[in-house]
Amino acid sequence: MRIAIFTDTYDPDINGVARTLKYFIHYLDNKKISYKVFAPDSLSNEYVSSNVRRIKSLSFFLYPECRLAFPNLSRIKSELEEFSPDIIHVATPFNMGLCGVYLAKKLTIPLVGSYHTDFDHYLKFYDLRFFSKILWKYMNWFHKPFKKLFVPSNETLTQLKCQGFVNLEVWPGGVDCQLFHPYYEKQAIREQWGISKKYLLTYVGRLAPEKDVKTLLAVAKALPAEINEEVQWFVIGDGPQREELQIEAPANMTLTGYLTGEQLAEIYSASDLFVFPSPTETFGNVVIEALASGTPAITANSGGVKNIIKAGVTGYLCETGNVMEFTNAILKLLENDDLRKQLGIEGRNYALTQSWDKIFSNLLWHYRAIIDEPKIQKYA
Repeated sequence: MRIAIFTDTYDPDINGVARTLKYFIHYLDNKKISYKVFAPDSLSNEYVSSNVRRIKSLSFFLYPECRLAFPNLSRIKSELEEFSPDIIHVATPFNMGLCGVYLAKKLTIPLVGSYHTDFDHYLKFYDLRFFSKILWKYMNWFHKPFKKLFVPSNETLTQLKCQGFVNLEVWPGGVDCQLFHPYYEKQAIREQWGISKKYLLTYVGRLAPEKDVKTLLAVAKALPAEINEEVQWFVIGDGPQREELQIEAPANMTLTGYLTGEQLAEIYSASDLFVFPSPTETFGNVVIEALASGTPAITANSGGVKNIIKAGVTGYLCETGNVMEFTNAILKLLENDDLRKQLGIEGRNYALTQSWDKIFSNLLWHYRAIIDEPKIQKYA
């Protein structure tokens, strides 16, 4: 099998799409399956595999961490013909995605895609709600040719069905339980980061309106003074609201910037609770990473996160933006060590069932079915 992937975001970008594709590429490498990725160029000087074709790009104004590519269609067409893929997978609906859709039609290559981001939900956080109808019209048009559209949660599948999307298939995210686990040396991690408080509460994600970091800040300030004295907050990530958050953050809140790999995994493991108020997740990669690390999660009862958190078993789901609900859930778990530990154990057990190998193996099964479809129809 030969797979061509078109995406507007890719490693070393830090987001759910780029991270999922990175794990997928590692899986394909291990299985010795041929692939070629077409993605925007990167500001990083890291080594780039010959299997990744970088396209000239500029920073995207709504999401500066991502790039807007300007593909040369004739050149990419030639490269694609030379590679001769059995299937094209489009991961994003922007310039590179459009390029993939166009070339799949032009070269009659089976086309599939994945839907990772709830752009419609983002609009209200940027005062662009009036674009909603136009956005859904575009999204329907863009995804219409896909033989399959893989979505990360049942919640997203239901949302897209209501918008008239067809050929939907749930393709959930997974987690690397060898990297994210509860067995790091917690005391050493605390000493390394200068954490002297009794409890460590952590947020991981982009610091932007769609993640509702203002609710996070309000929750941190709403905790009773006697509890706050025992709490250290770590806010891991970056984005347009970092400067504002830095100014308004209480003294016990540390903004670390982006952390990745083992450094991030260690912080998850050393944390007592993971607090994530974002209402716009189609899946929630950081949530399942926290669970894999044995850390209970307190999240917004919204989006794909609802399919990860089992209330009262692996964490708690709170009404979006409800500072009191988040605060009460935090207090309940900080005041009950046994319950907190039990939720951590259950979260780890759940994460162990969500291996990337199993998830990617199922994706390849769908690929094969789509590639073989014309043969089946021919001899039917």
